Amino acid sequence: MSDLVWGALALMLVIEGLLPFLSPGVWRQVFERATKMSDGQIRFVGLSSMLVGVLLLVLWR
Repeated sequence: MSDLVWGALALMLVIEGLLPFLSPGVWRQVFERATKMSDGQIRFVGLSSMLVGVLLLVLWR
């Protein structure tokens, strides 16, 4: 189980690093927009991301 968690963390870091590597200008614009969002909007994005992740895990298993 520990290997699976470390593998998932490593994959998340690779995927998260794709946009700044491939298109730093777009990444900067996305980051600037995120800093202008309210706390509620950021929480909604985080919750949506977690729910999609859980749904994908349920469908994958």
